[in-house]
Amino acid sequence: MTATVNNWLPLFTRPQTVEILLDSWRFLQREGNLTLFGYVILENHPHLVAASPNLPAAMQRFKSWTARRIIDYLEETRARRMLDLLALFKRAHKTKTTYQVWEEGSHPQAIVNEMIMRQKIDYIHHNPVARGYVDRPEHWRYSSARNYLGQPGLIEICREW
Repeated sequence: MTATVNNWLPLFTRPQTVEILLDSWRFLQREGNLTLFGYVILENHPHLVAASPNLPAAMQRFKSWTARRIIDYLEETRARRMLDLLALFKRAHKTKTTYQVWEEGSHPQAIVNEMIMRQKIDYIHHNPVARGYVDRPEHWRYSSARNYLGQPGLIEICREW
């Protein structure tokens, strides 16, 4: 599943905004509302392979909570240009908010067997390599590729499918 920042703005270039995403996933994990199998966070979108008793509700909570925290962070740090862009690209029907952090939808794809699970996790782990950011998937800090090599990652994932 992919959640895209509105107009592909590069919101996740700062460790603080990435930590907001990770905190949200940790919370959903603790509540039993999210099992995270793999993830990669790029500058304008996270990819995740996950399961939930109610995945649409979990994603809605994720987007709502992270949007509020990201806006708070941008206001606290006076990131005026980014806030202006989030306001500029806000959809017209979003009348109750000043900013829109996330594009609508989350592009879920069903994973029906282990082969497809492995394919999806490999695909997301190789995104930073394909973009030329790193030479190996495990070199990307904001990825579960390290977890799959038995190295400590930034967040716990479930490696049992």
